[in-house]
Amino acid sequence: MLVAVAPDGRLQDLRADGSPLGPPRHVGDLPAAIAERAAADRPRWVWPATIDLYPVLLRAGVRVDRCHDLELTEALLLGHAGRWGAPRALAAARARLHGLPVPPDTARLAAEPPGFAQGALFETMSAPRATAGFDVLEAVREVYADQLTRIAALDRPGRFRLLVAAESAGSLVGAEMGHVGLPWRADIHDKLLRELLGAPQPVGPPRRLAELTAEINEAFGTHGLHPDSPAEVVRAFARAGVDVPNTRAWVLKQVAHPAVEPLLEYKELYRIWVAHGWTWLEAWVRDGRFRPEYVPGGVVSGRWGARGGGALQVPKVIRRAVVADPGWCFVVADAGQLEPRVLAAVSGDERFAAAGAAGDLYAALAADSFAGDRAKAKVALIGAMYGQTGGNAVPALAVLRRHYPKAFEYVEAAARTGEAGGLVRSWLGRTCPPAAAAWRAESAGGGGLDPPEQAGSAETPQGGASGRARGRFTRNFVVQATAAEWALVLLATVRTALVGMRAEMVFFVHDEVVVHCPAEEAETVVTAVHEGAETAGRLLFGDTAVRFPLDVSVVGVYADGK
Repeated sequence: MLVAVAPDGRLQDLRADGSPLGPPRHVGDLPAAIAERAAADRPRWVWPATIDLYPVLLRAGVRVDRCHDLELTEALLLGHAGRWGAPRALAAARARLHGLPVPPDTARLAAEPPGFAQGALFETMSAPRATAGFDVLEAVREVYADQLTRIAALDRPGRFRLLVAAESAGSLVGAEMGHVGLPWRADIHDKLLRELLGAPQPVGPPRRLAELTAEINEAFGTHGLHPDSPAEVVRAFARAGVDVPNTRAWVLKQVAHPAVEPLLEYKELYRIWVAHGWTWLEAWVRDGRFRPEYVPGGVVSGRWGARGGGALQVPKVIRRAVVADPGWCFVVADAGQLEPRVLAAVSGDERFAAAGAAGDLYAALAADSFAGDRAKAKVALIGAMYGQTGGNAVPALAVLRRHYPKAFEYVEAAARTGEAGGLVRSWLGRTCPPAAAAWRAESAGGGGLDPPEQAGSAETPQGGASGRARGRFTRNFVVQATAAEWALVLLATVRTALVGMRAEMVFFVHDEVVVHCPAEEAETVVTAVHEGAETAGRLLFGDTAVRFPLDVSVVGVYADGK
């Protein structure tokens, strides 16, 4: 059963093709009406955007099982057609359908702590006919039907339907996690900050940063140098006869100079102070919970983003403040070696897939083809997936090419396509941005996103670069975007398994999911996440020898889970 939703308080049943099944029904209390209908026959809700509507329902105590997010689906279809970044909101999709001028999407602002950026639904969309200039419910029906038609015309419509379902399910999970919040002990966080930084000061940085600043200046024989200024630090090294291109940690670790050690400590502590210090604690933690706004599909690879609060970049030391409620615990499930396992599954390389059936894929590859040298096997795989083809990677890549030709050719073909300016797709059909696009990960989520966590990966903006840089991007995209799809299906599967339990998903980052549950439910949750990983692999890749094992731990403090 399908039900179209208009935020002005109208519902309408739809047939499978999106055509109306009966007249619209006006309801006085939309959350109550949705709750009643959800309990009756668990329909799939077709609505403009989960990120705008579902948080309001959650605040009213209403949860739904399934939805079709028109905005996320439109973005996927536009990307598949080579129009990545075009407006994808309901108004834009309707305009394209009717041959009208396409309005730009309205940028969503960064979330106001401690929760969602959206105001009350009925304050922002109380009269959609007047504000939008069209009947929103009618537009929902039309755009949904059009999306079904466009999906059916694709080369692999079944895969794409799974992608749409997973993306929409992910939008529900993201809203629910933001609503529930991650348990957070403000007192422990404060204690950690004081141990690391010293007491907060009325003006200026805390004591430890001031001490390190003095040490750095002394090491350079200067006064007034600001260690948080890369330009000043680079010039200071130059005056000392040391040429460094930047102040990244891996660069500084190769430099022999007395300023390096205090600089590295300063950089780490300064980042904690600025990103997750006392100001962050006061702004984002309320009633023992951290409630960020997750943005499913927020970066080009399909990985999630976060709007405000730095949810996906919490340092491990600060995670000591993430403590389960009394009588509760965390089930932390991490998919190790996910991307190489995905490559084994999608490439059709039987020898590589056999290694992917092992608990430690790198060790299996090493035993099979690298004379037991696990480090060399790992270098080869990373080189193949990320385009690191020089130095120590050269002989390892030669072994990989010779022993696993299909796997090697899979990423090589993606790289060649990218170098030629072409588009590549994930296993389910997510498409990379065109070479000429302004690749800003923020724009994929509507603006205001926290920066990507891992530089150099497929989610990192490439600035429209061509040639080999474009090839490195596309070779990783086909693997990383598919890994993101596997993780989405895992989330959807685990979410379904938790129905009827008190357990709730409270955190997700890339390939790790955290469930907060009563201690007596922990064993059931552990079973659910393991079964979810098996189901995700089967739904995506069918009958494959590759396995997707999870490292699962049951802990009282999140930081103890890894």
